[in-house]
Amino acid sequence: MKISREQVDYCMECGVCTGSCPVSRELPGFSPRLMIKRVLMDRDETVLRSKDPWTCLTCARCSSRCPAQIDFPEFARECRELARKEENEPQLPHHGTLQAIASLHMRDISQKRTDWAKEAGKFHPKGDHLYFVGCAPYFDAALKYGHGSLEAAVSVLKLLNRMGIEPAISDDERCCGHDALWSGNEANFRKLASLNLDIIAGTGAKTVLFSCPEGYMTFKTEIPKYFGKLPFEVLHVSEFFAREIPAAGIKFKPAQNGVSTVTYQDPCRLGRGAGIYEPPRDMLKLIPGLKLEEMPFNRENSICCGTSAWIECSDLSKSLQLARLAEAIETGAGSLITACPKCRIHLSCAEQNTEIDLKIDDLYSFVLNHIE
Repeated sequence: MKISREQVDYCMECGVCTGSCPVSRELPGFSPRLMIKRVLMDRDETVLRSKDPWTCLTCARCSSRCPAQIDFPEFARECRELARKEENEPQLPHHGTLQAIASLHMRDISQKRTDWAKEAGKFHPKGDHLYFVGCAPYFDAALKYGHGSLEAAVSVLKLLNRMGIEPAISDDERCCGHDALWSGNEANFRKLASLNLDIIAGTGAKTVLFSCPEGYMTFKTEIPKYFGKLPFEVLHVSEFFAREIPAAGIKFKPAQNGVSTVTYQDPCRLGRGAGIYEPPRDMLKLIPGLKLEEMPFNRENSICCGTSAWIECSDLSKSLQLARLAEAIETGAGSLITACPKCRIHLSCAEQNTEIDLKIDDLYSFVLNHIE
């Protein structure tokens, strides 16, 4: 394992990881510290045959607070690789539909993934700026909850066009490989990453923009570990918009539709995973009269939306989601803003069939709707 016995020896037995873990609060028997100890120190192979590797959210709340800087999500990811060899696999929500789509992406396939963009705005097959859309077109087709996964992509393209940018968008783009990597399938991740790197090279892009936090983190931090330094700049669109919109001469309407106070959900991969906290907030600050009311758990301390990589959506997930929604309501906000399609899907799904009345809005659509 990359996380060695020597690294674990630095563990201070402080229990901060367990105290920080959202799962441990719901399942008292779950402990990041004890899981590492059992696997690496006690050589307890029963862990690899248990649910523990799959129960972890890999949200990094533990490792971001760990005084010894032990990377527990990476440890959990490696455990998942080993668990698969023990024929211990996760439960797949939605009958494994999303995993099946990702597997198809490793083949020589013909896609129509840019059909939505033809109606939304102007783009090209090649160019200096490539918008890597991610799997939103497939989420939109496979998960008809009314969440509008493509709404974010449409809004990003329209915002870029308003700034005079007609980005490249590729019909050949594949799943970024995030879910394969974090589901313990490194081989599939490598295949998808290799295909995407070739496709991006063919567009001539110098800067690749991501609106999906998982795609962004995958290209920013994970793919370079396996393929070396990338020959293009990787930017999250919130970074790009927060930096460029103020100088683009775009004017904004005051807060409207009865929503003058909002709160913001920090996605795990965008926040703790990639260190981006302020750009989404800076985008919201562009709207006159809009008040951003923070939830008690925000930025580095933000709580996960309940599941990742389309695995193990359970009662535990729903409990975490409902608690997060309650926290948002306590702020007095009329809308919970997300910058992640999966956060929006999970939280909107949890809200259904409850008495919770809270709008869950996409960041880019919300900002676009306030442009004059």
